[in-house]
Amino acid sequence: MAFEPPVHWTAYEAPTETTTQLRPVRTRHPSRVLAAAVCVVFGLGLIGGAVTGSWLTGDSAADATAPTGYAEARGSWHSVPVDTLFPRTIEGNGAGPGGADRDWTRIAVAPDSNCANAFDPLLRKALAPVGCERLLRATYTDATTSSVITVGLLFTEAQAPAMRTLRTRFTGEGLAERLDLMPRSYPVDGTAAAGFGDRQRASWTVSVLTDAPVVVYAVSGFADGRIVTDPQPAEPAMVKGATTAPAQAGLGHEAKGIADRIERALRRTVAPVPETRR
Repeated sequence: MAFEPPVHWTAYEAPTETTTQLRPVRTRHPSRVLAAAVCVVFGLGLIGGAVTGSWLTGDSAADATAPTGYAEARGSWHSVPVDTLFPRTIEGNGAGPGGADRDWTRIAVAPDSNCANAFDPLLRKALAPVGCERLLRATYTDATTSSVITVGLLFTEAQAPAMRTLRTRFTGEGLAERLDLMPRSYPVDGTAAAGFGDRQRASWTVSVLTDAPVVVYAVSGFADGRIVTDPQPAEPAMVKGATTAPAQAGLGHEAKGIADRIERALRRTVAPVPETRR
């Protein structure tokens, strides 16, 4: 992936994305082309026979395999351009309180990292069963520069069964809404997120995917660096009539809106198999 050393900007970013130069394709000899075609047909026949056999016999090994594209999704953290996973700007049509439109601008991208110091201890423990292949993070601000939001993509080492187990645990035990399992922010000096630390976290959301080995999360706060004494998960903060500071400021909508759109972009890129949502 086109991740580079830590970068941040005070307003809109300067272009940083690079792409791999394609190698020229050499002209093939007709006889080689014919031989290759025969091999492909023969190979497809073998694969088709193997797949049909597993369907007819109910092979348990076939049932245990990960969804199509699972392995490709795991490696996409270094093969997909950063602007694809974390767009420079995100449109949130209807994502704000009362269905208002929102727009967010990326102000920083963290260098890809492991998960050693990226999560509070209890959240790190909760995520430990699926492992940490790589963690990607970016921080956004809204159009008024009054709120800041860090969104993260944790690419796990797990296969589909472990991801389903983790998803069941997060939903069944309400782990995504526990205050002591709130994700950490990514503050960046010289930007609107300079003061966005642990005590400034206001609202958050965590989504464990099962059609890709990824955990998507987002955490929001005030851009002025104020301390938040009553953080609230995104879902209850988005309920009409909620009176907490995060709810009144629309910070639940900010976290949920960005997380949902980053998740959709990820699925379009690396996980084409649809998932049955809650």
